[in-house]
Amino acid sequence: MTEALPVEELEFFLLKGDCVRFPAGFGEDRRAPGREVALTREVKLGDGWEVTQHRLPLSARGNTAAYDALEREVAAAVAVERSYGAEQYGEIFTRLVGHNLEVAEPFVLYKRPVGNPLADSLGSLGVQAQRNVIGQLVLAVRLLAAAGLVHRALTPYTVRWDGTRIQLPEPYAVIRVGDPRDAFGTGPWASPEQRTGQGTADGRDDVWAVAQLAYTLLSGRQSNGQGPPADLADYRQLGALGDGGAFAPYADNRPHPERLLQLLNVPDPLVMAPTASDPLARDRADFDTRTAAKRRTLGLGDTAQSPPDTNGQDWNGGYEYPAPRPGRLSLRDRFTTGRSRRTTAPPPQPPEPPVVPRPALCPHCRLPVSYDEGRLFARNAKKEYKPLDLTNEHRPMHRKEALRHAFQKCPHGPTGRPHYLPVPYLTNGEPLTIAMVGSSAAGKTHLLAAMLGEIEQGGLEPYGLTCLPLNPDWHREFLQESVQRLHQGDMLDPTHQEPFADFADGLLVTGHGVSRPVLFFDLAGEDLAQDNEVTRFLGEVGAFIFVLDPLRALRLPTLDPVRARVGIHQRDLGDEAFTTVLNRIPRNGRYVEAAAAVAVNKSDLVRFDPAVDHWLNRAPHTDLTAASVRAESRDAYAFVQHHGSRAWLKPFDDCARCTLHFVAATGGQERDAAFPHGVRPRRVLTPLLSIFAMHGLLPGADRGEVGA
Repeated sequence: MTEALPVEELEFFLLKGDCVRFPAGFGEDRRAPGREVALTREVKLGDGWEVTQHRLPLSARGNTAAYDALEREVAAAVAVERSYGAEQYGEIFTRLVGHNLEVAEPFVLYKRPVGNPLADSLGSLGVQAQRNVIGQLVLAVRLLAAAGLVHRALTPYTVRWDGTRIQLPEPYAVIRVGDPRDAFGTGPWASPEQRTGQGTADGRDDVWAVAQLAYTLLSGRQSNGQGPPADLADYRQLGALGDGGAFAPYADNRPHPERLLQLLNVPDPLVMAPTASDPLARDRADFDTRTAAKRRTLGLGDTAQSPPDTNGQDWNGGYEYPAPRPGRLSLRDRFTTGRSRRTTAPPPQPPEPPVVPRPALCPHCRLPVSYDEGRLFARNAKKEYKPLDLTNEHRPMHRKEALRHAFQKCPHGPTGRPHYLPVPYLTNGEPLTIAMVGSSAAGKTHLLAAMLGEIEQGGLEPYGLTCLPLNPDWHREFLQESVQRLHQGDMLDPTHQEPFADFADGLLVTGHGVSRPVLFFDLAGEDLAQDNEVTRFLGEVGAFIFVLDPLRALRLPTLDPVRARVGIHQRDLGDEAFTTVLNRIPRNGRYVEAAAAVAVNKSDLVRFDPAVDHWLNRAPHTDLTAASVRAESRDAYAFVQHHGSRAWLKPFDDCARCTLHFVAATGGQERDAAFPHGVRPRRVLTPLLSIFAMHGLLPGADRGEVGA
């Protein structure tokens, strides 16, 4: 530590989110093993509290991969500290002190490590010390796996030993159980699957590392890293590891950490540990009760008191659906996506018949419009609409391309304010209009731009969906003016009030063979909070994404500094835009028929809360099921109700089909109209995928019955 360095003030967040400031003196920067970008230095806080800091220097600004890694590390360190920090065995982990990911140089602080690298003790440990090391390593891996974490960086050079206990290194390489493996580590410490990045992370990945460490500790040399060492039988203390399969090259053939503790006769502290209290238990139970009551009202039958595993079965439980209102889809059609009840693969189906152009409702004036080649227009370079005559165009490809870019003038539009519809909107399947709903500054514009940015990068392809622009020119403009600017780290301008509703962008989405136009409306929060011409089109909107702002909704004191900085106040009365919109949408009895999803946006502000962390900080999966969506909805509902008021859950109460999701459009806070650490959208497609599932757009037998 360099004592003569000038003292500065260091601001950081403690485990529970409290912000503290300490005078701090900083040591010299160094590169710590395993950290390719972050710099490490010793810090003396206050009157002499010595900690270790790992930070991203200014030169790493814009390196989203490095920021993501630091964020994962902090999330894991918070989870470990929250779960085991108060326990005696918590000292086998490097202890978290605090963190700050929003400053110019994001950092994490830990208590100073104890002991020396285990490699320094090779060949010098007695039999009992060897047993203690192996037993404590297995215990540490067991605790990590119970927290849903895989460390991935356990080697003789990172694990420390002080003569009494081991200490694991900081979780800088951690990955969550079930997330896709990426290639990481070297042999023999990293398992073959981990080194090649095959499959999904498993707590037994760390079991392999423990087995390799134990072998090296006893033999004084490294194995070949491919399987059980040839001389394994020569070491009696490795009998339990060898007989249990800890050296198996594939994780599926290794014992789970808890089983390995049994084989080693090491007490498992989690077996007899009392069940931790769940602060959201009452709110989760309330979700179950209200969901069951809603289903009974709709004639769908009751549900279990916990998120069900549907195993490919429908959610309606054999109950009949109420009769539809004249001219509307039945609730059966709205609640299901045509999933077959057969447990075997259905026979091949004939191809979908070609779509016959049919009248479609104009999203602006809500009147039917039929395709009419005599009313075609094209936009010129000045974005002016000029008549388009294709009468003499007989070349099929040229004609097809011209129609992709063409518009049809709505015959019902007022003379002074005409509106134009993309031709594919009128010549494909039933259009789906989606409106983004929320107060001004809730993040609707950023969320929509983040969604379409993910789609542009192929985010819907794993779900069996293909997308084309509804109109290539409009789509290109939206990408340039919104998506690209957001990805460059610029804060987008707020949506301006308009005299009538106009859609921001549109896609042609193909799922079950029929292509359907999907239009996205991003209306100003001021318009949504008023009963005016703009909101009158809402009656024919097919789905709504309600964007909830945690700065307004949640009473968490940890959000107060952000609220003060951006000038937003917490309120218990809910979102005026939610209320206005819900009061305008048609209902079938008590409930709104249109599909709905609540996006708890800016969830990165509360990303280390257990309920949020479980969803927001996990890698995206393509196994969207009714059970997984309901589990996330249950957690999000409980989280919002526990920390806010029920008024913010009005979409769930009013809509027959409504899911709730944790999302982050930008992944960080803006500073001076920019996002200094880049934009890292999180789970922004999940609300849209739920909407698609509720409208039958998602193919696959395991992606239906969402939101009932």
